[in-house]
Amino acid sequence: MVGSIVDLLLGVVKVVVGFVSQSQALIADGVHSFSDLATDALVIVAARQAREGPDDEHPYGHGRIQTAATVLLAVSLALVAIGIAWNSISYLWSTETLPQAGYLALLAAAGSAVIKEGMYHYTVHSARRLQSNLLKANAWHHRSDAFSSLVVIAGVGGAIAGFPWADPLAAVIVAAMIIQVAWKIGREGYDELIDTGVSSNIAKRISEEIRQIDGVAEMHQLRTRKMGSKIFADVHIRVSPRISVSEGHRIGDAVEAHLEERFSSLHDVVVHVDPEDDDEGQPSIGLPLRPAIERSISAALDNLRDTESAAPIRPKNIVLHYLEGRLDIEIWLPLDHAGSRSAGDVERAIRHELSQTVDAVEVRVVYVVPEH
Repeated sequence: MVGSIVDLLLGVVKVVVGFVSQSQALIADGVHSFSDLATDALVIVAARQAREGPDDEHPYGHGRIQTAATVLLAVSLALVAIGIAWNSISYLWSTETLPQAGYLALLAAAGSAVIKEGMYHYTVHSARRLQSNLLKANAWHHRSDAFSSLVVIAGVGGAIAGFPWADPLAAVIVAAMIIQVAWKIGREGYDELIDTGVSSNIAKRISEEIRQIDGVAEMHQLRTRKMGSKIFADVHIRVSPRISVSEGHRIGDAVEAHLEERFSSLHDVVVHVDPEDDDEGQPSIGLPLRPAIERSISAALDNLRDTESAAPIRPKNIVLHYLEGRLDIEIWLPLDHAGSRSAGDVERAIRHELSQTVDAVEVRVVYVVPEH
């Protein structure tokens, strides 16, 4: 909003003074200030839209609106620079001399340069405080205006001093500087749009923090991306393969909470809990799921019944471990159903039944005292 007011006032002053002092360069600089009102409006609209929270169609929020606007601003900076360079090169090859604008135009251009440089520092300070690439891009738009005012100063001053070529030469140099800035800002926005990860230093710090959490044996597949000033991350952590699902989930919650506490810009962390390192592949992907295993166990236990009329033997709990392509099963059976069968007999019967569908299987039977 401050930038919009300043651009409006400067545009009016430069156009009026340009007409009064017959300075075509100052009039063009005034038109340039008016054109900046459009980019100021773009910043305001994009920033407000980007603040909208997640919804059904945009579950990650609207932060990318700010990124797209940053790229658009960078393109506008580059177009401004190309226009300045094109006109300046045309002047260099032309036989026409620059108009004798006089000191009033020189004073107006100098005042514009000072004000716009001040706006650059004011805006870039806010950009750093808010971690906004969009505001940073607009700050450099203010500085490009200061550069264009310096071009006017060089042109008018060169004409007064008798060096008409000073204006176009300075303009070409300034245009090259603006294009370099536009490339830097645009590249940052482009990298964000294609989900480029954070710097290697930040990624290393995140990895180190994850490894400090109790219960995390190792971590891998850390992936990050940026959306405006926010960082999103997902990571795989390896925990002990024998702990419960709820304990593994609790360790994952601890990782998420710790990272969001240590990194203020880290907005969302997705933690995938692994019982083993699956970075190279998924060795257990071909093993059957619980329903098929339970059917085989029930069939084996039915074959162990003393008589057909005997009550079926049903486990109180079945614990499955899928590790390194092997199936490890722990079966809890009621002690009052044990009869004359030892745990070894039951284990061999179940292992035999499962071996028809599973190559590598280990079975352990635990007799549980019934609750009274």
